[in-house]
Amino acid sequence: MLERIYLKDRSGVAIIIALLMLLVLTLIGISAISTTTFDTLISGNERVGTDAFYASEAGIQVAINQIPDTKPIPRTTLKEDSYYWSGGPADKKDPKSLQDLGLHQQAGFDSSWGFKRFQANATGESFGASKEVEVQVSYGPFKAGTEYSD
Repeated sequence: MLERIYLKDRSGVAIIIALLMLLVLTLIGISAISTTTFDTLISGNERVGTDAFYASEAGIQVAINQIPDTKPIPRTTLKEDSYYWSGGPADKKDPKSLQDLGLHQQAGFDSSWGFKRFQANATGESFGASKEVEVQVSYGPFKAGTEYSD
């Protein structure tokens, strides 16, 4: 008879253990969902930032192709909500011209040759994210300096 009373008192332990296991599994599930949501946001931001970078790269390529002309590159649409222009992020409505940095020398050429250096800044924007790229381009060679003739 004593054994029956002892077994009767342990009859609720199984449900308590089951509920604790269910609570632990629920917490693990909530943590996994939270981590997945956070990782999805990070990858979305990375994709938008990459699109903005490639839009600014497109602006740099346009700038390089128009050298030695230094006129500004207007805000140009690439695709839905993706643009580029010359200058920085604040120059969206009034793009800036490329900069002519003047003549310089390069190794391997004597002083009778010169190269023109240009600087181009382009900003790309995609779904609200913006990235700016700056490059310096050496253009030449050109005859420079003084030449003496007999």
